[in-house]
Amino acid sequence: MKIKKIGVLTSGGDSPGMNTALRAVVRTCAYNKIECLGVVRGFQGLINDDIKVLKTRSVRGIINRGGTMLYSARSEEFRTKEGRKTAFKNVKKHGIEGLIVIGGDGSFTGGLIFQEEFGIPVVGIPGTIDNDLYGTTHTLGYDTALNTVMEAIDKIRDTAISHDRLFFVEVMGRDAGHIALNSGIAIGAQEILVPELNIGIKGLVDSLKASKKNHKTSSIVVVAEGDKTGTNVFDLARKIEEIFPKYEIRVSVLGHMQRGGSPTCFDRVLGTKMGVIAVESIIKGDYGIMIGIDNGKIVSTSLKKAIKGKTKIDPELVRISKIMNI
Repeated sequence: MKIKKIGVLTSGGDSPGMNTALRAVVRTCAYNKIECLGVVRGFQGLINDDIKVLKTRSVRGIINRGGTMLYSARSEEFRTKEGRKTAFKNVKKHGIEGLIVIGGDGSFTGGLIFQEEFGIPVVGIPGTIDNDLYGTTHTLGYDTALNTVMEAIDKIRDTAISHDRLFFVEVMGRDAGHIALNSGIAIGAQEILVPELNIGIKGLVDSLKASKKNHKTSSIVVVAEGDKTGTNVFDLARKIEEIFPKYEIRVSVLGHMQRGGSPTCFDRVLGTKMGVIAVESIIKGDYGIMIGIDNGKIVSTSLKKAIKGKTKIDPELVRISKIMNI
């Protein structure tokens, strides 16, 4: 039976490229003569019946915009059976026969439960800057976030050098150190602290001592927010200051600026590819999957594996970072 209506929503934390993927979904639906309905504010929009028809002109001029034109939200109500029943009533009311969810693991968990309970086909597009979903080498927005972090730390380095300072720069990555590791190498960090590798205070101190011995007068330490070397980055900075009282130490938390901004060329192309394949997967009856990329090729992984699987940082990059901080 031919699919006539597909719904699309963005959920969880926003990431650059979500609008690009959304644009691709809408235009691929139009190309296949399928009506596309946009759900405003994620799963909460399904519950609130905040659903509107999206045509090709609806997504005009959004390919270069960060954030998401459909807005995003985390819905506590959707976590309940009653909330999902209400969402399903609205899905049936609008005749939606498949749902594309652009988001991270929490969004995919909600989509998978919805599919299992009510039989609505769900396909996921991995929109998260953390790059922490199994089944794809790059999540949508990760490349843009890396470039944002790199540009910000390049500016911080100017101040560090001018004043002979040690900067601790915290980047996003509660459970995964991909942003910290890659951006740290890109900006020439003295040390990179990630959740996957606990070098401890002693390891950091030894690295800084070696730095001083080599007559470095300024240094950058990139810290993923999930690293446990200190209680938090400010606590870590205080501990180091006690050991090196002559160091002038500053802390910079990049925070949500990493989520924003115009997506890079890589993320625009990736979002477009993922959006097209997501729609085509539903048309073919292939659902319960996440669209990903591996070695430049679009691949698919079951939503269960994408959610439960663990990503790993590249050990070769870790080795290279140790060579570079000499």
